Amino acid sequence: MSTVTESHNVDAQHGASASHDEHAPKPNSYYIKIAIFLAVLTAIETATYWVDFGPFFLPVLLSLMVIKFFTVVLLFMHLKDDAKVFGLLFYSGLALAVFVYLGALLTFRFFG
Repeated sequence: MSTVTESHNVDAQHGASASHDEHAPKPNSYYIKIAIFLAVLTAIETATYWVDFGPFFLPVLLSLMVIKFFTVVLLFMHLKDDAKVFGLLFYSGLALAVFVYLGALLTFRFFG
């Protein structure tokens, strides 16, 4: 009887440590590095006001926007570690919002 209890305790300890390691809180330095990365990207975005990027102005801003968006969503909102259904719900809502926005813009473009 004791071997069954001991093996159950060992399995429970390994299972708890495996799931605990997966979702262990990140150290503050991790979030500080991400914040610095986002600050640098924001500085580049604001530099587009003073520096002439020529025809690359819009692609640079859109690229920086996408990088910052996914950095915040995946790392600060912890979507990377959540269940897949939450990611599916988030991204389907995002796609719907983008299509509605593009539809509105195209309406003004063609009928404006």
